[in-house]
This record gives sequence, structure tokens and C-alpha cells, in this order.
Amino acid sequence: MSAPFLSPPDLRQAIAAELAEARERTLLLVEGLSDEDLLRQHSPLMSPILWDLGHIAHFEQLWLTQNLDGPIEFSEMPGLYNPFEHPRATRAGLPLPPLEKMIDTLEQIREKVLDRLERADFDETNPLLAGGYVYNMVLQHEYQHNETILQTLQLKLGDPYHPVRRVDQPPAHDMPSGMVTVPSGEYTIGTDDRSTAYDNERPKHTVFVDAFRIDRAPVTNGEYLEFMIAGGYSSLELWSEAGREWSTQGSYKSPAYWTRDSDGWKTRMMDIVTPIDERRPVCHVSYHEAEAFARWAGKRLPTETEWEIAASAIAGGEALRYPWGNDDATSRHANIDQLTFGTAPIASYTRNVSPSGCYGMIGDVWEWTRSDFTGYPVFESFPYREYSEVFFGNDYKVLRGGSWATRPGAIRNTFRNWDYPIRRQIFSGFRCAADV
Repeated sequence: MSAPFLSPPDLRQAIAAELAEARERTLLLVEGLSDEDLLRQHSPLMSPILWDLGHIAHFEQLWLTQNLDGPIEFSEMPGLYNPFEHPRATRAGLPLPPLEKMIDTLEQIREKVLDRLERADFDETNPLLAGGYVYNMVLQHEYQHNETILQTLQLKLGDPYHPVRRVDQPPAHDMPSGMVTVPSGEYTIGTDDRSTAYDNERPKHTVFVDAFRIDRAPVTNGEYLEFMIAGGYSSLELWSEAGREWSTQGSYKSPAYWTRDSDGWKTRMMDIVTPIDERRPVCHVSYHEAEAFARWAGKRLPTETEWEIAASAIAGGEALRYPWGNDDATSRHANIDQLTFGTAPIASYTRNVSPSGCYGMIGDVWEWTRSDFTGYPVFESFPYREYSEVFFGNDYKVLRGGSWATRPGAIRNTFRNWDYPIRRQIFSGFRCAADV
């Protein structure tokens, strides 16, 4: 929403519409699932879906009612849906209500939120309300849990998840190849936006980078298959010490959800099993796998700074919000917004090209970078440390660009995701870089 250009009544109306649309999508994703499916913990890495729904509800209640009417008392609602009190692996044992009761709770909380919205004055002296920030934060929180729910549904074994609605992808085009060169110089990264961006994206600042090369497109299934055939998983010299330990302990030989039979390699996306499409970005690989591939290819992974520059930089101009410009992201621009339920062949979305000539930097797969997750210079936590700051350090690697499962309101060139290097249940891929 263009908050700075809307009057308070129009902003209230826009917020109410976006809250309704977000909830409609959340409920669409779980439509047709049984309480048994919703209560089951399909992996210790992921919550039961009912926990995610309850967390969405109570986070909204906390930030859009309680924390607006007084000092910020809590960053996460204490109790059943507090992620710090209840780690993911323990949530299956919680007394979660069935979906019917959960929907009642969601509706009751939403009614109070909309009542409070009618009294919101968006006073610039209140940083939570200025520009509608807290509403954008809660919307993005629900969008992000949509993607988490989809990660859980992809794990669903036995009877796989059957989406209620799918949309078609555009036709494939000629696939770009090779690398582009980004010249050395000073570039602007980050943002000063305080209406939508998270604290870890701020502030906008200038960095100097040496010239580098970066792949025009994410690494494809076909390229990754070459790495596998060449013995990439067994060539231990390609792997870091942590990567070797992870790979050998798990006996990994392919990306997650790949299987092999007499007809060759296949992959599963929700309820569809198909032969490997060599034109699509490889998905469901860990940081360690991405790093080993890059070393095998005689390259490396980009830093997140290099990634953002390749996605957004215009010579002599302001950095772009998206690779294609500053127009809001839609499913016409990139393979985002969930309903394709899978990656698309490279360059299917012809608008999704950055000024540097890189394709697909938004959507399809989150792209691993070599960067640890840390704060930018003069980082300031807002409105709570537990969103970003408590995760700073060398335990997490930064991912950029979003995936097919990312909602448009939760991605931009400056958006920073992070996860453990071993994670593969996320919709993760990568592109390579190299020094000049």
C-alpha cells in the first residue's frame, strides 16, 4: 500500500482489505485438510499447521490491539503460541484446538483488530502507526507463515497435499546462460523505508565493492544433475568441513524430494511427480550443497551485498526496489504468490530481469549467499529484538529473492531471509559468482 499518499480513512480501508485478503489466502491453503493433518507434526523442523494458525492469530492480537494501546509489553504473546517458549520440535504435544475453534479465534481477534483500526490516527509521533508500519509488519508475518505452512505441506507423506486452486505458469522462453560482470565502485544497499521494511533492511548505506561476476540465472536442475553425475557428493574436497559432516551423516546424494527409478530422476512438488525438468532452478538444496556445487564449477557463492547490487543497481541512479523497477511485485512480474505450486523454467517471466542482466532474482527459489546474518552499520532494532537481532551471528546464512511460495508483500530487493546452512525444507536454490 502507498501509505504516504493515502489519507487516514483511505489507509484504514486499504489496510482492512489487505488483512482480509491475507486471511483468505491462509484459509485457502488449509482448505480440505483434516484436523489430523493439521495437528500432525510432519517433521521436527516444522510446526503442526494448527500451531502456525494460532501463532498468526495471537501475534495479530498482540501487535494490532494490545501493543497499540500502551507501551510494548511483549514481543510475542506469552503462552501456547510463543515460539521461544515452545521450540518447533515440541509443538506436537501442545493442546491445540481443532480447526473449527481456531477459525472462531481468528475471527474474534480480527473483529477487535478492525475495531481498533477505526481509531488509528497514524500519527507520525507513534513509530508503530506512522505510515501504517505495524499493520504492514503483521501482514508480512502472516505472509511468511503462509510460506512456512507450504514447507510443511511439501513434507506431507502418504496422501500428499492437493491444492484447491492452481494457476498456470507462462510459456518458457530461451534460457539465458553465462555470467554478467558488475564493475567495481560505490553502490547503495538497504533502505530507509519505515512503513514496510523490517529493521534488518535498514539503514540505506553506501558500500564499495570490487568488480565481480554473477550468474545470469539461478543454477538449474540440469546443471546440478551434471554435478551429481560428476561425483559431486562423493568428492569431499569440494565440501567444507561442516558440509562434509552434514553430507556424510545424512547420506545425501541429491536435492530433497528427488528420487530415482529405472526411468531416471524425478522430483515431487506437493502432489505432482514429474521427471526432472532441466530448465527449472534447482530447489530444496542446503547451503552446503550450494557451496560444494560452486566450488566444483570453479566459482563461489555471492555475498548478499553482491546479490543486492546485481538485483537493484542502476549506474548513477537510485537503487531499484525490484529488478524490473519500482512497480509493486505481482505474479505477472515473477513466479511468486504461491498458486503455481512450483518453480518455472528460467526466463518464463520476461519482466523479471535486473539492470545488470540477471534473470529471476525475485521468485522461484530463495538464493543462498555466503554472508552471515548480521546487522547493517548503525542497525537499530525495531520494534522488537526477537525478529532479527537475536539471530545475528555466524549460525545463519542469508538468503535473498523469495520463492514461488512467497507472497508479493513479503519480498523486495532489500529483503533479507536467513536460515541454518543445513536447511533443505525451505524453497532454496542459488546462483554462483566469481571474482574478476
